[in-house]
Amino acid sequence: MYFGSISQFLASSDAQILGALTAASHFPIETTQRDAWVEQMAVLRAALAPYHDEGHVAFEYEVPRVGRRIDVLAVIRHVIFVMEFKVGERHFTLEATNQVWDYALDLKNFHSTSHDKSIAPILIATRAEAAKAGITTIPDQDGVMRPIHASPAELGAVLTHVLSLCKGSAIDIDGWIQGRYAPTPTIIEAATALYGGHGVEAISRSDAAAINLSKTSGAIAEIIRTSREHNRKTICFVTGVPGAGKTLVGLDTATRHMDTADDLHSVFLSGNGPLVSVLREALARDQVLRAAIRGKDRLRRVRARSEVKAFIQNVHHFRDECLIDPKQAPIEHVVLFDEAQRAWNLEQTATFMLCKKQRPGFTMSEPEFLVSCMDRHEDWAVIVCLVGGGQEINTGEAGIGEWIRAMVETFRSWRVYLSPELHESEFASGRALEALQERSDVYFDRDLHLAVSMRSFRAERLSALVKQVLDLDVEAARRLHSAISLRYPIMLTRSIQQAKAWLRSRARGNERYGMVVSSQAQRLKPHAIDVRSPVDPVH
Repeated sequence: MYFGSISQFLASSDAQILGALTAASHFPIETTQRDAWVEQMAVLRAALAPYHDEGHVAFEYEVPRVGRRIDVLAVIRHVIFVMEFKVGERHFTLEATNQVWDYALDLKNFHSTSHDKSIAPILIATRAEAAKAGITTIPDQDGVMRPIHASPAELGAVLTHVLSLCKGSAIDIDGWIQGRYAPTPTIIEAATALYGGHGVEAISRSDAAAINLSKTSGAIAEIIRTSREHNRKTICFVTGVPGAGKTLVGLDTATRHMDTADDLHSVFLSGNGPLVSVLREALARDQVLRAAIRGKDRLRRVRARSEVKAFIQNVHHFRDECLIDPKQAPIEHVVLFDEAQRAWNLEQTATFMLCKKQRPGFTMSEPEFLVSCMDRHEDWAVIVCLVGGGQEINTGEAGIGEWIRAMVETFRSWRVYLSPELHESEFASGRALEALQERSDVYFDRDLHLAVSMRSFRAERLSALVKQVLDLDVEAARRLHSAISLRYPIMLTRSIQQAKAWLRSRARGNERYGMVVSSQAQRLKPHAIDVRSPVDPVH
């Protein structure tokens, strides 16, 4: 990357700038790339001349961890200009337009000191005679303008017009450079990184507003260590708002202890069948790819899938395995239950055992039975329950209160670690929590709660709004909605067509959008949404 003030850029020769770009490159520089840089410099010298002492410019600006490089980035007065050059092109294609738009959105969403700045994406086709499109839109609510098409001759006028259109104070370049990139990984990207040996700290945010995932992972690791050292049986409840990273904490712990020969061997369990299927396939494919890159023996996907299955399992398969021999302890000493609040109550479990397993008279709820399986260990065991609030959505799901009841009534010798947030109404812990607190071996740890969503910096308080709505706290919900709706747009409508049109109008660049509907919504079939059609989540 080349970076300097506009005055330094204008005073430097092409050779000097090419030398800096070549020295910074990790790959051989082709002649076509060199010629493209020279042509970009010629265009920019003319366009940036009026701002020789009012900004900075960068070539091949890399967006860390997102894996993209912006052709040219210019910070002029109060605006960040993101420029994509298509050297030799006469037309402004949709693909190139979305490309430069994505670059601008990456900066806005992932670069901390760009969150509140005006950003203008510009696509320059160097052989275009004139774009003649003008700038007809003001910046979107988050300050990102719609992509602007410009020929080389028009670029200077575009810069002038954007600077007059956008408002704001001058950007402190030193402060802006210090901004941290914190792209939010998808669950697949995060799981792949963890399975590949990276720690959770490498994929988590660490801004002061959030409890870092590594702190929660560290608290769990310490509980596991002391339980093993002192031959204790321990259950740990980790809470968090939706999107805070509870699943990542579980995956992080499980990936640290994948060796079946180690008595710290652990397993990640989830009742979310589609999630288990998708994660298994993604990790298997990644393992095959990693083996190919390393040039070692070819790893077949069938073997990779088999290895992954030992790491991520469906909770019901784990339960069924424990039914075979009622005295045999699982090979794992550490078990992590994702979405533990969705385990079945006694009635649902007994009905299943009678109808599907031909076991009449089953007297334990799913949480009680799962704890009893780990209680078979003679020395030590740890259960980590990852708990979401207000998410018991299917028939027979017990909520976290059933786990706590089992601790109060049946497993009084187990040590209990709790997040203080279990007191909140959304976790539905009920009177069982009050009874549990009478014991002396119950400990509250604030590091066991993840308070801030890491899915989006704009949605940090979205879960609080949902809770207020569900609690019928109208005035508080109204105030919070007013505070977040500009940064995180929310629309309520009974018209599917209106909803679709609104989503399409909001999507920018290559952003994806879709619908989530109830599995019981058969009335949507006339709208070409058939919930009974089978879906393979892997595909």
